Amino acid sequence: MAIEDILNSMDEMLDKSWSLPMTGGRSVVDAEKIRDMIDDIRINLPTEIKQAKAIVADRADIIGDAKLESEALIRKAEERSKALIAHEEVVKEAQTRASDILTQAQVKSREIRQAAYNFSDELLRSTEETVTRSLADVRATRQALRDSARQK
Repeated sequence: MAIEDILNSMDEMLDKSWSLPMTGGRSVVDAEKIRDMIDDIRINLPTEIKQAKAIVADRADIIGDAKLESEALIRKAEERSKALIAHEEVVKEAQTRASDILTQAQVKSREIRQAAYNFSDELLRSTEETVTRSLADVRATRQALRDSARQK
């Protein structure tokens, strides 16, 4: 029987007991039954206290587990956040590096085109001078041939 039931039975027993006249409300009860009930309370009390302690311990374990789990979740979220931030930084750095490489490639391309233009212009100028000298030599040779043909 549970302690609550035993205490209710004791309360009923007191309600049903008879009052002694001129004793200021004292009642007659069966002492043996009351002692049995007190013994039952003593027997059941440790069980109920154990149950209460087990409930409190379970509660403490549940709260402890919840705290550990929440801390683990917070750590995991912080690590994930750091990883995302690091990833973003890597992406930004890669984009900046790609932009720098593209700018350098464009500058190098302009330099190569200018160098190719300058080389071609110099080559054509040199060829023009050579052709002009050759043409002058051809004209001079023809003139010398004409002069030599007239003298004979």
